[in-house]
Parts: sequence; C-alpha cells; structure tokens
Amino acid sequence: MKVCHLTSAHHDGDIRIFHKECVSLSKNGFDVHLIVPNTLSRIEKGVNIHSFVSKNTSRLNRMLKTTRTVYQLALKIDAEIYHFHDPELIPFGLKLLKRGKKVIYDAHEDVPRQILGKHWIPYFLRKKIASVFEWYENRAAKRFTFLVVSTPTIRKRFIHINPNTVAICNYPILEENTLLPLWQSRSNSVCYVGGITIIRGIRELVEAISIEPKVSLNIAGTYSPASLKDELMNMPGWETVNDFGYLSRDKIIEVLNNSKIGIVTLYPQANYLESLPIKMFEYMLAGMPVIASNFPLWNDIIKFADCGITVDPQSPKEIAAAIQIVLSNDDRAKQMGENGRKAVIEKYNWAIEEEKLVLIYRQLKNEGKV
Repeated sequence: MKVCHLTSAHHDGDIRIFHKECVSLSKNGFDVHLIVPNTLSRIEKGVNIHSFVSKNTSRLNRMLKTTRTVYQLALKIDAEIYHFHDPELIPFGLKLLKRGKKVIYDAHEDVPRQILGKHWIPYFLRKKIASVFEWYENRAAKRFTFLVVSTPTIRKRFIHINPNTVAICNYPILEENTLLPLWQSRSNSVCYVGGITIIRGIRELVEAISIEPKVSLNIAGTYSPASLKDELMNMPGWETVNDFGYLSRDKIIEVLNNSKIGIVTLYPQANYLESLPIKMFEYMLAGMPVIASNFPLWNDIIKFADCGITVDPQSPKEIAAAIQIVLSNDDRAKQMGENGRKAVIEKYNWAIEEEKLVLIYRQLKNEGKV
C-alpha cells in the first residue's frame, strides 16, 4: 500500500515524522513517501523523500504558497493514504478527501492553546485567533479518516468530534541510545536540547547557571527569534555555556550522554501543562536525572519513576538549588538516572507507540474507514 506523509513546516530529519512514523511504516511493509521542502530528494531508510525548493521564508508565504506545492506533489504520488503534519495543510487534506483518499491529520500540538503563547502574534489578537482556529480545526477534524494526536489530553479534546482518534505519544526510540557511558565519565554539566525560546525557560536556565558557576550548560537547538541568542550572550552565566547549535540525532545522543542532568523547565503555558515533551523522556533514556517544571502531570511522572526534581520554571534560584541538590550526591543522582531509564524501557518508548500506528494503517488498508 502506498502512503504519503506531508509537511510544509518541518525538516526532513524531524524525529516524529521521519525517524518514527515514516521509518516504522516502511519497516512494516508499507510503500512510504514523504514530501518535505528544501532538502535532497532521495531514498533513506526505506522512505522515498520528495523535495522542492521553497524560498517562502515568511510564515504567511509558506502557508499560502509552500502548502500548495506540497499538495501538487501529493497528487502526483497518488497514494492511498495521506498523513499530514501541519495545521496549515488542513485545506489540502480536505481536498484529498474529496478525491476519495484516506486522510490522517497528525496533531502534534494543541494548536489553539499554542497560539496563546505565540510571540509573533499581537497579544490582543491571540484569544480571538485561537478561538476562530479551534472552530475551524474542529469542523475539519470531523471529516478526516483518522486523527493521530501526540498526547492523551489532545485525544480527549478530539474524541467526541471524531471517534477515530488515537494518541501516539512522541516517546524515544530505544535503539537510539543503548550503550551508556560510565556515570563517572560524564562532565559536570546540565543539558537542554530542542527549540530555544523565552517561554521554554532559557533565560532562567542561563541565570541559574550563573548561580552555580562550577556547572556548565550544554545547549543544542535553534533560537527563536534568532536575536534571542544575542541577548543570552550578554547574560552572566553565558561564559559556561556550550552552544552546539542544531545537531544530528547521533550528535544529540553524544551531548546527552556527556551530561549529568537534563532540564526541561517550560513556562506554564496552556499548551505545555499537559504536554509530554520528548526531551524529558530522552533525558531519562540517557540515564540522567531530570529537572522539570512543576506541572501536575510532569510531577506525577517524575515522582512515580523517582527520576528527578520538579521546580518553578520561572525561578532561577529554585532551578539552581535543584542542580546543586542533584550534583551534591553522586550516588543518588546515578540512581535517579537509572530509575528514569528503566521507566522509559518499560513504559515510555516508541516501540509501544509504533504498534498503535501500524495497527491504524492495517485497519485502513483492510477495512477502509475504521
């Protein structure tokens, strides 16, 4: 069965789209195609990658023009199932439905709640835009063949709209990190991987490091906006930061395995409170204690696994104190790291989620709409 994944806003190495969903489907016998802008067309890990050059650097131009090119390429591939990953592709998902195709909408985020935290949208417009988009998204969601969502909380929002909704969480691939270094060989460092923004707590993290000057901070990711880096470089504490920029998956694993603490101190934004950030579980898989925001859901996960500490994400002093607690007791830190890794191996891993994804596709193949 020929299946085609579509994205206009992600890159070809996206962990959820390519490394997890596309590769998993290919391994399970599907003829998998991926349309993604601005990369090299090729076959990689059994996935047929189709690309094109998009010079639409602004968000508006991408939404209006890049999306149309993605759709035109999708028609040429003529797949039986289309699986799209960006809300801006909803109109084209509906067009594919009208052509008799099976269409899966993959909701990576609770977008209406995400809009409330978008720095590039004027504050006074955010609630109105979020409300209008939620109305539109809900109307479209009723029609799609299947909805794949990234958390149980997002599933609760959609399940009454479309009963063909399943949560496929963005948990780590166990095979990516199988051989951990000795605990004693890790550097005295804290690491953060992923998108680097104000509401993901980067200012407070750099300030916390200035309070604990004997600790270095390993950062791997892309700044948004780009000018944020200039601001951070002028903060006390930056002199102990190792800024790696955007890294390949292999290099990210190296950074994780060379650090003693993984940190995920996102602000208490509406779309973060019930999220399941992959970085938290990747830290756990890497055998590191986790310092995370004190959201009820995250607090439950970390306390149950006994794998870290939760803090007020907007308190540099509290973050610094948590770092000091973890690093002051090496035996306890090592044990928390082992506890977190055990929890991922047993519960929070992609192998379990892969089974759910493949089952959806097999049902669609054999029965049409589930």
